[in-house]
Amino acid sequence: MHPPDPDPGADRAPTWWSSTASGTAAECNARHRKLIAAGVRDLSVVFDVPTRAGHDSEAPAARGEVGRAGVAIDSIDDMRVLFAGIPLEEVVTSMRCGACAAPLLLLYQLVAEEQGAAAGRLSGTFHDGGAGECVPDGDRIFPPGPSARLAADLVRYCRTELPQWAADACRVVRETGPGAYVVPLTGSVTFDGERPEGPAPADPAAAVRQGERIAKLRAWREQRDVDAALTRLKKAAAGDGDVLRPMREALRARATVGEVCDALREVWGIRLPADAR
Repeated sequence: MHPPDPDPGADRAPTWWSSTASGTAAECNARHRKLIAAGVRDLSVVFDVPTRAGHDSEAPAARGEVGRAGVAIDSIDDMRVLFAGIPLEEVVTSMRCGACAAPLLLLYQLVAEEQGAAAGRLSGTFHDGGAGECVPDGDRIFPPGPSARLAADLVRYCRTELPQWAADACRVVRETGPGAYVVPLTGSVTFDGERPEGPAPADPAAAVRQGERIAKLRAWREQRDVDAALTRLKKAAAGDGDVLRPMREALRARATVGEVCDALREVWGIRLPADAR
């Protein structure tokens, strides 16, 4: 079953999986731009499993999966490449983010701001329930309590900062069986293990390229700013305040998605198999 269109009343067909399967950010950008040139305004982005699980492409957990079933996005630099030359105010972007809906949406917003786009004019939705606890291949990220908190923060953030984004798609996802995911809060939508057709074989060169990009990022960024921003994020996570805004500042400072998720894992822990019961 496909997820609902972000605007059920709109006269346009959903583009489930149509614009992004596997490959680099540059390759996916080229496909996006061809679609836009053909008149398409609904874009669908699928992130690879390491990205959806909050791991950088250089992490041991990412081995063999980088760019294999989606696009690898490790930082704002990758998101800039993914949407280079695409007027984000003029498209509707559907994103399959897994557990990393929050940092990936924030990176999208930061890139849109660099384009001069108004946050209130950005439109889109999440394929898979947004800030869910699970990603398709069973990688686990935060325990249920923090996952629910992150989902709630994301909904509030969308309502205040990104009102045209489908905030009601940001729901806690719980695993109901192999490959099955249910959105239980406002209505129920089941995804029975859908994937892009024929995931590409592992490409070792993709991991090498992404590792080189991360090394370059770390060489050129101001590390003190990154460390300070991640410290503020951990402080927010340890309290009961909003975590989206300090997360946005860390990503703006060029922290990676993996570093942001590791900072939260340090405070919140990881989701263990017993948590699913």
